[in-house]
Amino acid sequence: MMNCGLVTEKNEPVPLKSISVEVRVQDHVSTVSSTLLYVNEEERLLEALFVFPLPADAAVCHFSAKIGEQEIVAEVQDRETARDQYDDAVSSGQQAFLLEESAESPDVFRLSVGCLSPGQNAAVTIIYVTELDVQADHSLRFCLPAVLNPRYTPAGSGAGIVSEISSVCGAVPYTLTLSVHVSSPKPISKLESNCTLDPLVFLRSDHTQATVNLSPGHMFDKDVELFLYYQDTHHPSAIVEAGVATAPSGSLMRNPVVMISLYPEFPEEVMSSLATQGEFIFVMDRSGSMGAMMHYGKGAQMRIESAKDTLLLLLKSLPMGCYFNIYGFGSRFEFFFPESVKYNQDTMNEALKRVKEMQADLGGTEILQPLKHIYSQPCKPNHPRQLFIFTDGEVRNTKEVLDLVKRHVHSHRCFSFGIGEGASTALITGMAREGSGHAQFITGTDRMQPKVMQSLRFALQPPVFNISVDWSLPDGITVDTLSQPIKVLFQGQRALIYAQLKGESSGGFEGKVTVKYRLKDQLVTNQLHFCLKPTEETGLAVHRLAARTRIRFLEQEERASSARLKSARSRIVELSVQAGVSSVHTAFIAINKDSRQTVKGPLLQRRVQTHGMAFGGFTGMAFGALKGSKPLPFKKCRGSRESHQAKSLGKQKDSQQILQRGIQRMGDCYSKLTLESIVADSQQIQQSRIQRMGDCYSTLETYSLKSKLLPIGKCRGSRESHQAKSLGKQKDPLLQLVSLQKASGCWDLDASLADVFGKTEDELTNLKPAQVEGSVWATLLALIWLYGCKIDQWVEWQFVAMKAVSWIGSQKVGDLSECVCVGNVLLGCQVTKETLGI
Repeated sequence: MMNCGLVTEKNEPVPLKSISVEVRVQDHVSTVSSTLLYVNEEERLLEALFVFPLPADAAVCHFSAKIGEQEIVAEVQDRETARDQYDDAVSSGQQAFLLEESAESPDVFRLSVGCLSPGQNAAVTIIYVTELDVQADHSLRFCLPAVLNPRYTPAGSGAGIVSEISSVCGAVPYTLTLSVHVSSPKPISKLESNCTLDPLVFLRSDHTQATVNLSPGHMFDKDVELFLYYQDTHHPSAIVEAGVATAPSGSLMRNPVVMISLYPEFPEEVMSSLATQGEFIFVMDRSGSMGAMMHYGKGAQMRIESAKDTLLLLLKSLPMGCYFNIYGFGSRFEFFFPESVKYNQDTMNEALKRVKEMQADLGGTEILQPLKHIYSQPCKPNHPRQLFIFTDGEVRNTKEVLDLVKRHVHSHRCFSFGIGEGASTALITGMAREGSGHAQFITGTDRMQPKVMQSLRFALQPPVFNISVDWSLPDGITVDTLSQPIKVLFQGQRALIYAQLKGESSGGFEGKVTVKYRLKDQLVTNQLHFCLKPTEETGLAVHRLAARTRIRFLEQEERASSARLKSARSRIVELSVQAGVSSVHTAFIAINKDSRQTVKGPLLQRRVQTHGMAFGGFTGMAFGALKGSKPLPFKKCRGSRESHQAKSLGKQKDSQQILQRGIQRMGDCYSKLTLESIVADSQQIQQSRIQRMGDCYSTLETYSLKSKLLPIGKCRGSRESHQAKSLGKQKDPLLQLVSLQKASGCWDLDASLADVFGKTEDELTNLKPAQVEGSVWATLLALIWLYGCKIDQWVEWQFVAMKAVSWIGSQKVGDLSECVCVGNVLLGCQVTKETLGI
């Protein structure tokens, strides 16, 4: 079996030895500094290449390398210029470092470390800033990506950085340390994580500063997530950051920049009556990777099974009279109905029957074609289209997908869900942003259902129209808004505005920003007063986030209009260089001009593979000068870096390695498992591999091309069967109850309902008050059970209960006080009629 982990083909250790990560959180902005230590333990010059993830909205703002006591700080330059300088430096034997962003997906980066001498150390430091996402419980989520899944590449797509991504299993031979320092104007209530942390230490008596460290022994097999809870997190706020006095006059970095965080509050009368109309289209990933487990703890489900349970909840929660459809996609796509159908008992039953039959059996992840098909369908009059997209988010053509969603933003809202470790943040957050919706990530032991139902609540909120932002500033100060215009607002969800402040105040030190919008027939106004005095010790984080926001807008403008291609590109490069942040057209380049060694031949690529780590799920590749080979100019040898590497791999790897690499990079391939591997450790290895392989089914190294190969689908079938038996077909009582509800909102009085309560049908029937019919009694009991036994899962069944209350109200049955009392006695609950909302 293959030796999984960060090793070369000759079983030699790759030079990455340790990773040290320091995180500084200031309110809801984090600055992350990651230092990677490389050691060349080989007897030849070495180059290493690593591909890794970062948060999609991160702004990389510093890159440096320290060799011995000498530190080299990188500069941001035009991408092609930086590549040429790197090639020239390495070909002449100089140490060089290159950091560049993927053109296909802004959450994937590539780091090249060139010409390390035998025994030499190099410490590479990368710093980036990013905003923290607000969660449903008002916590702020910080995520340190650890898993980089292979991006599925549709047929005919060109190569790029993301095509170098692969994945393997096993431990990694480097260490990780992670420390977090939190400071906020609001007291810190608590800090939680999906990983084991040392105790939280408060540095001030008012709990506005604290530190915490990751406990030793983290296995690098999942993202590191932190959830920060502040007091009054959801209150509007503003941060004003001073500029750099030495920056060019009038530039972004010279002037102060303000970041406004808004939390709109909708009028109560609007929120009390959610929409009953709409066209709801659910788009479900059915690629091979959806057959992986959600996590490896007790009670874990496969991703596809959790998604099916979620679809059940969604279908039961839809309002009567709306329209809906369900799509499944992989290498191809399917739909339940030729066009969206009206929601009633018959269509719901048909959809539920097909949901039960859904499997992760459609191959790769091609999301573009189903989206095109959906957008080609005419919208239903007076039924706003709401798109719910579920995927583990591993596609290569991310920007093409986002551009498509953006072109159709006026016809729908898009709610996206990233499932499992390694989901592309660029794809998930990008679809929601461009589609005026909301993004959610389901990782580790997270339950999918509550997050999806929160998004359904957003979808049922009335759309906001005519959003305007007005500034009131002292005389002498003007404002240039750097953010894109606000396109969507949801109750209690943060909206960010970045703006550049120009000029000098003639006296006043207070500003005001006013956001106005129409909600149904009402004009709503939200205001925030803020101090113009700059906040101390922000380290230019706000400037860099503002620059990143502007760069992303210019990149979209460039892709959308070829007529402005050249001007947009030049503005991107200018702003990127000026602010010192990454972009698709620039790269960080650092060269140690004091170093020069003899290169004896063209650098030979040797692919090195690993799964995740705390800073990035590195797919490493090490290079060494090939002794005895004919010398070639290095630049010519590298040429087109990607194409040369591909040729080198094809010529130099033996048949076994060619098979292994080919299977890993086929996307919609049917990967194989050897009989030897299955016998050795079939279920554990297979689940681990499927979890990390994205849309290629798991692949284990073959001992020989002559080994007998079995399609993994046959192995998976037995695994699913085994899991079903081990779980004993146990069903969540809540889902059982929900599955029995009619589309109208009522329940029937029968044995199935009694079984959910742990009763017999006779017990339910004998205690039924004479004045109510069986369906009313059954529906009332269901509500009492939900409020009395499942109140902690209210988010999941809130719409089910709303439909039930509405249905009871339509029956005109009079006072139900006696029924509630009898129901409480029967079910052992203490729920009041007022609590039920009847």
